[in-house]
Amino acid sequence: MYTDTLVNTLRLELGQCLEYWQMPADAHIDLLTTSENATFISRDRHTDRKIIIRVHRPDYHVREEIESELAWINDLRASGRIHTPSPLETQNGSPVISLNAEGRDFFAVGFEHVKGAEPDVGQSLPHWFEKLGAMTARLHQHSRDWQPPDWFVRKRWNLDTMIAPDGLWGDWRDAPGLTSGDEALINQAIGHIEQAIMDYGQSADRYGLVHADLRLANLLVDGDRLSIIDFDDSGFCWYAYDFAAAISFYELDPIIPRLRKAWVQGYRSVAEFTAADEAMLDTFVMIRRIMLSAWLASHADSEAAQGLIDGYIEGTAQLARQYLQNNG
Repeated sequence: MYTDTLVNTLRLELGQCLEYWQMPADAHIDLLTTSENATFISRDRHTDRKIIIRVHRPDYHVREEIESELAWINDLRASGRIHTPSPLETQNGSPVISLNAEGRDFFAVGFEHVKGAEPDVGQSLPHWFEKLGAMTARLHQHSRDWQPPDWFVRKRWNLDTMIAPDGLWGDWRDAPGLTSGDEALINQAIGHIEQAIMDYGQSADRYGLVHADLRLANLLVDGDRLSIIDFDDSGFCWYAYDFAAAISFYELDPIIPRLRKAWVQGYRSVAEFTAADEAMLDTFVMIRRIMLSAWLASHADSEAAQGLIDGYIEGTAQLARQYLQNNG
């Protein structure tokens, strides 16, 4: 979707909107990344002030969903429980602006720029996962305590929206390279998932408002501070799913047992995480992997999918085999 022509058009359109965020008209605008959305960084060449601008993919979120996301972020920041960049109000009083490119309407939101880098996959990662577990517990505490405004609306992540053929991220069966044997194996895993979810349930202590995308790309390390970014997928889901999202694209890495132990330990240093919750982590990891397989298949043209899609569905089948062996 995000062709060079579209990215350049969006950059030009954003250049006409910089005054909304009190940025000068001659500020630099550079593309950071494209995934579900296109994310840009703008820098004031006079003061070196930087802001992040997220342009939303059309037809995924309505304006009220984006405003709901920002309302939760603002309340989380006010609570002091986590560190995350502040959404920027615009001069017209709304944090969400509209722009048009190639005949399509896009929403855009500005955020403050915060320092930090994605944590490395190495010996220090369990340290950061223990911090992430504690931060996730604080986020979930806020979710349970907070009373959202009446107009609040976010997507509900359940088996229908996550891994059904018409799920929000597409159909994993469209993944390139899928063999009949791998399809049968993944379907067998889905049968086990459905029973496990039915047994686990969806009570208020297990299901609520979550970030839903705490993968490494959405973590920023600066010194000993861990910040989280990108609440774009936040919605109502099982709390334990946030661990599964955290190990996205690394599900088969040998370091995962250490990360899981560190995350659970960090979580339990702040809030209860029962044995039943921990026993469901494999199931949520399997769900997430199937979702990512669907997303890669439906977003094969995106920058984020490049270098990942080839062979990914075979890895999903391998994980399904392990899941069935360990949880059958």
